[in-house]
Amino acid sequence: MERPYMRSIRTRFRAYHLGCSGSSFSYFADGHFTMIEGRLTDDSRRQVEAELEICGVEEASGLHITSWDADHCNKHELEELLNMIRPRRIECPGYNPIKDYGHGEDCLAMIAEYRSRRRNTGFIPEIRHITPAYIGGLEHASALAFNDMFYNPYHIVENANDNSTVKLFRGGCFNVLSLGDVEDSLIGARLRRCRILTRETDVMILAHHGADNGFTTKKFLQHIDPTVAICSSNYDNQYDHPRQEIRDLLHEQGIRLMTTKTGDVIVRSVDNHTGVFEVVNLIAKSTEVSSTAKFVSKKVHILDANGDALRQRYAPRRRYPR
Repeated sequence: MERPYMRSIRTRFRAYHLGCSGSSFSYFADGHFTMIEGRLTDDSRRQVEAELEICGVEEASGLHITSWDADHCNKHELEELLNMIRPRRIECPGYNPIKDYGHGEDCLAMIAEYRSRRRNTGFIPEIRHITPAYIGGLEHASALAFNDMFYNPYHIVENANDNSTVKLFRGGCFNVLSLGDVEDSLIGARLRRCRILTRETDVMILAHHGADNGFTTKKFLQHIDPTVAICSSNYDNQYDHPRQEIRDLLHEQGIRLMTTKTGDVIVRSVDNHTGVFEVVNLIAKSTEVSSTAKFVSKKVHILDANGDALRQRYAPRRRYPR
């Protein structure tokens, strides 16, 4: 029986240095550019423009927002970001913004206004609210297909952080797990039982910027077993992200930690774009490299198995495509 093979897919992930607290990332695979989080600062603007140019796109396929908190989606920055990347799809958090936080409701209004403005440009952007009902209504995904997958929220709870959207971006030659601000250990326990996550996560964005809140545990890291962990932190790092306890856990598990404290982090496919990827840490506001390392994606080892082994490995379970 013939074995599956890795398609050659040019893939890039970038974690942006913002110059302040907060998160901003992008994922490019198979010609599709997705911005992750609604942030755009003086320090990141030029880098986002450069990334679009490097990827050879003028518009984003999607904007994915994990949380309505201002450090994930900022009402003072979102409008400019929308006008810059012109996303064709926007994935919004599936919970109602909390007025006291001050940003979510205004951001929702900006997204609605953006959609209205785009009516005269040849397409109407699709707005998706990633609610439990939305996740529950998705069709089962083929385990071997290059489909992004949602894993949270299953229920809307009182703690807004735990309503963050959790998504595995798996369209390229390496996969990226975005965890938002989730902090409940029960969510962590559910995620570490997901076989696709445990077998396919190459790059993991640390939950809640690497806070030591009981979510990122030794058991969680042992099961998910990412090759690289990304932490978004600003230069002053007033919140001490990631916490030393998390740094120690990552070191103990042999997981490479990269932070945006001093510059952007770029993960890019190399060679023939079929599984080898390079992680580069840049010096802030420059193209000068401070460190680099090469790794092999988990997909290479998965697709080295024959069809029968793969079918057994991915016995049917609930799994959700984008």
